[in-house]
Amino acid sequence: MAVTATTIPEYDDQQPESSIPESQVLIIMTGGTICMQRSPSGFIPARGFQESCLARVPTFNDGSHPRPVDVVINEAGDRKSYQSLRTPPSSYGRQVRYTVFEFEELLDSSSIDAKGWAEIARTIYRNYTLFDAFVVLHGTDSLAYTCSALSFMLQNLGKPVILTGSQAPMLELQNDAADNLLGSLVVAGHFMIPEVCLYFNYKLFRGNRATKVAASDFAAFDSPNAPPLAITNSMRTHVAWDLVNRPTNIEHFSIQTNLDTTHVACLRIFPGIKPEMLEAVLKLEGLKGLVLETFGAGNAPGGQDNAMTKVLADAIKRGIVIVNITQCLTGSVSPVYAPGMSLTKAGVVAGLDMTTEAALTKLSYLLALPDATPESVAKNMSISLRGELTETSHPVFRHPEGGLPERAKILTALGYAIAQGDLERVKDILRGEHEWLLNEADYSGNTPLHLAATSPSISILRYFLLQGASVHIRNRAGRTPLFLAASAGLSDHVLLLRKSGAHLHSDEQAVAELYAKQRPGVWGLAGVGSKAIKDVEEEGGKRYSNGSVGNGNGVVGSASS
Repeated sequence: MAVTATTIPEYDDQQPESSIPESQVLIIMTGGTICMQRSPSGFIPARGFQESCLARVPTFNDGSHPRPVDVVINEAGDRKSYQSLRTPPSSYGRQVRYTVFEFEELLDSSSIDAKGWAEIARTIYRNYTLFDAFVVLHGTDSLAYTCSALSFMLQNLGKPVILTGSQAPMLELQNDAADNLLGSLVVAGHFMIPEVCLYFNYKLFRGNRATKVAASDFAAFDSPNAPPLAITNSMRTHVAWDLVNRPTNIEHFSIQTNLDTTHVACLRIFPGIKPEMLEAVLKLEGLKGLVLETFGAGNAPGGQDNAMTKVLADAIKRGIVIVNITQCLTGSVSPVYAPGMSLTKAGVVAGLDMTTEAALTKLSYLLALPDATPESVAKNMSISLRGELTETSHPVFRHPEGGLPERAKILTALGYAIAQGDLERVKDILRGEHEWLLNEADYSGNTPLHLAATSPSISILRYFLLQGASVHIRNRAGRTPLFLAASAGLSDHVLLLRKSGAHLHSDEQAVAELYAKQRPGVWGLAGVGSKAIKDVEEEGGKRYSNGSVGNGNGVVGSASS
């Protein structure tokens, strides 16, 4: 799929670059109401979205004309230089520099399919190491489906991917587009939330938990069975860090694009439905999976002589995976009533509190995995892969955060323990719901992972990664943990970070290349040089083939959690 660049005033070589810390975000324009404009034949997509809608607005453009940025535009890896814009400084003392990458063929939200999802995923994958975060502009009709699909397609995601759209075009006088896009940019550029999210009407939802609840209201989306990950008010954005889902695998970011959407179906149970109707769907040629929307807590009519249940059981014996989802907006499938219990006994998988969108896309994702079997798919449908369902229900007690002195005291104690290589002391400090520590930064903007990157104990580094600490956060000097580990000459630390998906930020490359001339070995392992990736894969595979670590959470730069 081809793309087109926008044209805005050229970069001014006489104007110095901003000295304020900044994040780089790629906005991927796929289409939708947000980019529409009036025409004699009705609303049509507006080309040159960056120039026509963003460059003229002070909240999206501080007028500094920053340097262009490179964007990878195709599978061959070809790069194209795009003009960028920079937002004014936020209340966190940070700016967001971004560019808009437009699909030449804008996707129709109401008719998007796995091909369109794959194109979005590939665009993110190609540009993953060039940007700190990604914002995807998309039509609202199928936005919840796309969010859910991408959450499964983007594997071991360590950076924010935020989807948004609008109910009214940005070029209309009264619209929600500006607030939705600006809110998405601020969250993406300030907070390292390594999930596929949906931002709408000042709320950030986990993408695979969201569903569209209104056709015209500005509050078009909700997350009925999971609270928002973040809420924006007039002062700042409040992130519920204890709710953020983090990857915990020693694997690089990857994508799976071959979702098996053509072999799954969704059927809503209704009073009076006949077994023959259900059987006709289940006998569709090539059908591998069915999402069954049932009453209440997962109930469906058994039919005379349990004919309906028998139809389901026979289909399951033929290898079709059937997932039970409630028609209710809130709640979970639970076999507490006899009708629901009979479905479970027949082999129907309880989808718990998944949305229909999440169940359908997850089923498509699992069916397309290598070596997938009906048994493995059925088993994984009841397991939370990306936070899409609640496996168990239990009370959640939040630790009061207390004042700044207490936070500083705990962070200081943790810093000493890391410097001394005292793993047990580190574990003791993190016990008691001190998850916020993973997101906290000291006066230099160093998170615990930055400190662990130069700690004498690699076990502490591994421990933080296992807790979901982000390898992508940069300190106030713009340095990643990987850069610090390489600067310290700690090859094992570098290998573990690289195995976890870490890479040098584009702003670090020039300095790293200079250092590599003096110490090519450790910097080669860090990703500098043509053989770097191969060396890391081979050497890292030998040393760190067992265990698992995570690569995302926290804050981009120095914004507080």
